[in-house]
Amino acid sequence: MSQTFVVHMAREALFMVLLLAGPSMAVALLIGLLISVLQATTQIQDQMLNMVPKIVGMFLTLLLLGSWMLKNVINYTTNLYGQIPNLLH
Repeated sequence: MSQTFVVHMAREALFMVLLLAGPSMAVALLIGLLISVLQATTQIQDQMLNMVPKIVGMFLTLLLLGSWMLKNVINYTTNLYGQIPNLLH
């Protein structure tokens, strides 16, 4: 097992984490920004007003993109298991 192989596998793992977490985090960021603008304009400072829409938005994102995320994880895991023979060299 060479050093470049380990670096490659670590890079692939980090890319997979970013790919899977990216849509949910982007939705949470966008909803948080919209709620912050709404709170600033109306001067309503309620913490639940910020959290509930984020939770609902992330749930809907996972509901819509869950099959795509699962497909990516399955492909990554299959590729990872396929690389096991390369570990012995």
